[in-house]
Amino acid sequence: MTEVTDIEVTTIEPLDEALALIDEGLGGLSERQLVSASEVADLLLDVRMLLSSKDS
Repeated sequence: MTEVTDIEVTTIEPLDEALALIDEGLGGLSERQLVSASEVADLLLDVRMLLSSKDS
């Protein structure tokens, strides 16, 4: 029973962190009409790195 709880916690935490990162990034971009592709790519890379580092 403890193993299932541990798996659920480790699965949810990275997703919560990724969502927080996305919300923060989009919050800064939402007031602008034009966003460069490199800014979007940087945000996506940050999310990917966050999720992959928690996966290993």
